[in-house]
Amino acid sequence: MKKLKINMLSRGQDVKGQGVGSAFYELVDLLKEYAGETLDITVNESGDRDIDHYHTIDPGNYLRLKVDNKITVMYCHFLPETLEGSISLPKPAFDIFAMYFLDFYKSADYLVVVNPIFIDELVKYDIPRNNIVYIPNYVSKKDFYVQSDEIKLATRKKYGVAEDAFVVLGVGQVQTRKGVVSFVEVAKQSPEMTFVWAGGFSFGAITDGYQELKAIVENPPSNVIFTDIVPREEMNSIFNMADVLFMPSYNELFPMAILEAVNTETPLLLRNLELYEDILFNYLSGDNDDDFVYFLNKLKNSDKFYEQVTNYSIEISKFYSKEHVGQQWIDFYQRIYQEQMNHEISMFWETKYFEKLRSGKATAIVDGSQSAKAPLGNITPGDKLLVTSFNNRKLKATVKEVFYHENTDDEAHLDFLLNYQGILKLDASQIKKYANRTYLQIVEISEIEDLSI
Repeated sequence: MKKLKINMLSRGQDVKGQGVGSAFYELVDLLKEYAGETLDITVNESGDRDIDHYHTIDPGNYLRLKVDNKITVMYCHFLPETLEGSISLPKPAFDIFAMYFLDFYKSADYLVVVNPIFIDELVKYDIPRNNIVYIPNYVSKKDFYVQSDEIKLATRKKYGVAEDAFVVLGVGQVQTRKGVVSFVEVAKQSPEMTFVWAGGFSFGAITDGYQELKAIVENPPSNVIFTDIVPREEMNSIFNMADVLFMPSYNELFPMAILEAVNTETPLLLRNLELYEDILFNYLSGDNDDDFVYFLNKLKNSDKFYEQVTNYSIEISKFYSKEHVGQQWIDFYQRIYQEQMNHEISMFWETKYFEKLRSGKATAIVDGSQSAKAPLGNITPGDKLLVTSFNNRKLKATVKEVFYHENTDDEAHLDFLLNYQGILKLDASQIKKYANRTYLQIVEISEIEDLSI
């Protein structure tokens, strides 16, 4: 295949102290280093290129996307649900903003998410599943790595932290959904530890909970330090001076801070959120402040437990390697280029159901929507279908037949679904889920080939 020219479009780096800019720089550096022989990476250019990859939803990019005649890719960094607790706008303004960026997403040929849990959420907004791809974030081990004890002590001195303190680190914008209030409450119950929050108000007064949080930042407990926004080039030292990264966020996509921390072999303590289940493996989590206090004390007082949780971070760091993530991006760009040339169709699917397809137990897939008549997209018999599971296994199949149904009668709608149960092999919860959707689309497949072997 020819060397593809990928043009990255972003203004995320203009806003300090937030993850979009960090993710942009990491991806550009990764692809230039790892995929230089396969991909030609440019930034914010308008010349000859094969694929335009949009990273930010600024008006300039929006207008460009609307008239873009190249293959277009959009990075999905947030959903309406994840903005709640991040920014505070009057409801009419918030609704208009949500409509704006959802239209942005729908206008791209392909949408890349950093967490597979959001694929189903995007389908609910009538974005075809076969247009959505999961590729995880990446953080370079050149920029985030284990430092010497001497450097760690120097960083503690710089931020007024005692050499022998047990340091609990929080990272991110100071906003409600990040769990800053919970972070401070846990600190109050743990006076023998030092809590450091690295981050500030990147979006100023429109930050959700701004007045309450501003009061906390200006008058924190004696064992809590708010650093304000830290330049990214200094963050490696911040992670290294910490004994644990404590992330009590209530909602996330895939925090860059987690990948940065595990590269420095820093243990993680996270809020127990479903969204972490498909992207992390072994990690320490709690449901409430009492859990967090308990686990922090155990980390502080048990060397064996601390070593165990440190090893969890090391394993996560190994999985999200340059080679693992870089190859996914190469495969993705080459695949979508071929799709445009050969009219192939790709989609991601949950691992459990993927295994039914791979084993031949199921020979059809189904999706439903409340408003889109073809939730799986424009698929016709004879199309080649490439299905990828969340754990990156792949199979290829030929579309045999496509069936549609609109719910005008609940009983008939359920009967339609049950008529294809022999090839769908749905469990009871899936039947209930799809029976409640207004529109259903079933795609029967044949000639299934396991590409993971």
